[in-house]
Amino acid sequence: MARGARVVVLGKQGAGKGTQAVRLSRHYVVPHISTGDTFRAAVRQGSEFGRLAKPYLDAGDLVPDDIVIGVVRERLERRDAAQRGFILDGFPRTVGQAEALGEIVIPSELDVVVNLDIDTDTILIRLAGRRVCEDCGTNYSVIENPPRVRGICDVCGGEVVQRGDDTEDAIRRRLDHYERETAPLVSWYARQGLLATLPAIGTPDEVTDRIVGRIHQRWSTQEVTTAASVESQPVPD
Repeated sequence: MARGARVVVLGKQGAGKGTQAVRLSRHYVVPHISTGDTFRAAVRQGSEFGRLAKPYLDAGDLVPDDIVIGVVRERLERRDAAQRGFILDGFPRTVGQAEALGEIVIPSELDVVVNLDIDTDTILIRLAGRRVCEDCGTNYSVIENPPRVRGICDVCGGEVVQRGDDTEDAIRRRLDHYERETAPLVSWYARQGLLATLPAIGTPDEVTDRIVGRIHQRWSTQEVTTAASVESQPVPD
């Protein structure tokens, strides 16, 4: 079995975060933790923070940070994530959430924060062709990876549709919001030495290979640093 990993995936809408998070989850045999899915599961299970989040979700309001962090903490403390790791998609969104995540994963730490980089024109083309399963949320592209049977999800058999908000104006508004919200987070992770900004252009396999290569590069660096630290320790008399 592959070594587990603790990875955060950042990127604009249309950068392929969901696709890459699923691929990385399978590669490292760790859970893919999407904020939306985690909220829905917490509400279904009636967890403490799921009950607190439900009124906001039902009303379509933003969920306060303390509840968001609580829901994510509940999920990360489950055995599969606590023991092997996770691929986080949609969290953190702010520096405050990132600081809370750092406290949650102690004494371990994140392996890498992947920032998938892509230009706006390419995003507009991608999202115009994006299709999504209504049931499980799997993403497809009518150009690059359509479902095997038109309109039917390969994963769960649900209906594959175009999102109502995948219009150019709506996409540009979401991109502007993302830039305002996430730019400080990207800078913060860069200062922590955890950020890896990688191009999101190419086939899904090519992008996955870039991410996996960067994760393994970081592991190699950590091993060298640890070995050097051990060698530099004074030998007791």
